[in-house]
Amino acid sequence: MANFATPKLIKELREKSGAGMLDCKKALNECEGDVEKSIAKLRESGLAKAAKKSGNVAAEGLVTVLINDDNTKATITEINSQTDFVAKNENFINLINDITAHVQVTGSASTEELNSTIINGTNFEEYLNNNIATIGENIVARKMATISTDTGVVNGYAHTNGRVGVILAATCAPEAKEKTVALLRSLGMHAAAMKPSVISYQDLDPAFVESENKAIIADIEKENIELHRLGKPTKNIPLFVSKTQLTEEALENAKATMREELLAQGKPEKIIDNILKGKIERFIEDNTQLDSQLALLSQAYVLDDSKTVAQAIADVDASIELVEYIKFELGEGIEKKEEDFAAEVAAQMAQ
Repeated sequence: MANFATPKLIKELREKSGAGMLDCKKALNECEGDVEKSIAKLRESGLAKAAKKSGNVAAEGLVTVLINDDNTKATITEINSQTDFVAKNENFINLINDITAHVQVTGSASTEELNSTIINGTNFEEYLNNNIATIGENIVARKMATISTDTGVVNGYAHTNGRVGVILAATCAPEAKEKTVALLRSLGMHAAAMKPSVISYQDLDPAFVESENKAIIADIEKENIELHRLGKPTKNIPLFVSKTQLTEEALENAKATMREELLAQGKPEKIIDNILKGKIERFIEDNTQLDSQLALLSQAYVLDDSKTVAQAIADVDASIELVEYIKFELGEGIEKKEEDFAAEVAAQMAQ
């Protein structure tokens, strides 16, 4: 059979139809290099239709978590569809489960890497286009990550609505692996609810901390104006927002100021040290608000808010150390085009 599918024609057909490379090559050979006939053929097979849909914004879908049998490898993916209706479709759910398993096997860390793999004997990009044609909506394998360990365990959690998922890895003593697996599941649930951005306050970017310091103080000052107007107690205005800023010098200065205030109030010298313990604890709490918002270990543990996550981990086993944490939220960072109903109907009729 003669080869009519030159690289130039394949490129042209791909740009016009959006179909996969191998599909374009096959259509060109069957249509003796005629691009327009090839487009018609692709449309008849549903592949050009899939390409057309690939221009539609896919901001719905599901976040999926897959843990291997011995809890040494965890994969999380965000596969997007255009509507939440399709996200509940059995074909779509089966598709994302297959893709997530494929990501774990191949170790793909980006859409580009995934597109270069082979799944079920087919180039991944073509495989996805075929499923787009079947399901009838644009589908995007947008985000993916896999973590693994030889010395510890992994686990994760995906919320039942598929809109947020978490995977974590921890090192631990060999005898603590089973309880660490259970703990990581609970921590995944905590993180899905509380949405920390880092494991430790030490992972926060210094420039970000400085910026948030100013913003948080400004917010409290503004809130205090309203509290004062209503005759309610005002909030303490912090000097800092993270433990990264609380140097020994800063703590000693705070302690010295508190001591002077207590002496000025006439407090007996012999009880001042006991009073200072509680006041320093409150000072640290007031001046680490960013940590309790964004650092997993510093957050109040949702299953027991009398302790921090760090304390909850230590209570399970002292050998446990969190080393990796990844969270995906569905559609985060996607700008979804808004259309009014009339425009949507017009767009559908134009297809």
